[in-house]
Amino acid sequence: MPLLPTVNCQPSTMKAYVFPGQGSQFKGMGKDLFEQSDVAKQLFARADEILGFSISQIMFEGSDEELKQTKVTQPAVFLHSVISFSLLENAKPDMVAGHSLGEFSALVANQTLSFEDALKLVSVRALAMQKACEIIPSTMAAVLNYESEEQIEKICAEIKDEIVVAANYNAPGQLVISGSVKGVDEAMEKIKAARIRKVIKLPVGGAFHSPLMEPARQELAQAIHQMKFANPSCPIYQNATAQAETSPEKIKENLVAQLTSPVRWTQSVKQMMADGATEFIEVGPGNVLQGLIRKIQG
Repeated sequence: MPLLPTVNCQPSTMKAYVFPGQGSQFKGMGKDLFEQSDVAKQLFARADEILGFSISQIMFEGSDEELKQTKVTQPAVFLHSVISFSLLENAKPDMVAGHSLGEFSALVANQTLSFEDALKLVSVRALAMQKACEIIPSTMAAVLNYESEEQIEKICAEIKDEIVVAANYNAPGQLVISGSVKGVDEAMEKIKAARIRKVIKLPVGGAFHSPLMEPARQELAQAIHQMKFANPSCPIYQNATAQAETSPEKIKENLVAQLTSPVRWTQSVKQMMADGATEFIEVGPGNVLQGLIRKIQG
């Protein structure tokens, strides 16, 4: 679990626990956790029961292709993150955040949601997003080394007949756009014409965090509003607003909005630093967030 120190004049230590999203999965993920802990064994068994299929078997023995299925990927990353957190000794976050899907792991870490309820919501979210992806051909693309975020936002806004928006503010100089295939292709051409040479279409089958996720947002909203959210043990910095939140009702609202709103990761990390975060601890598969946080810290 990487530890990232930040420069801060405050004498006390404030720990921010951060949780990754879709894309951090890998073959064999979680097998080491299963083998080292009875708690992990129990949580994997409970997950298989809740989901109605053996996600543990796919995680431990499945192919890359199997793990890339949204209905598998999202629960798998969530499971790995939450089980990893449960195995940490004396883990007491002062604040939490998650990148996209990672918000659900963060909400278990700060005791807003139970493991079971969060996993049920993750499953609803994954299936709803998969269905939304099948309605209109859509995709995403990463843009690197641009002059400003406003420059990319302006290019997206110039495309009138298609949907394309800025979807992930990952780090300074790293932004992801999302929309219809035609819209993203047009934006990529305009971006290249603006002499921004690094724009890469991503191997995804949908326009996450764009208006094209509206059908999934509606489905997830129904499930979220039926679920009990407790008062959190510490604030969560949510993707939709990049602000600290402790109100269960507001957390629900932001979690629903997240599907069609941009992931404001850069802004979230900056706000956590401004609010006193002195250490960022990444919990879950991979270390993508560690790299992004280093760039944000500058």
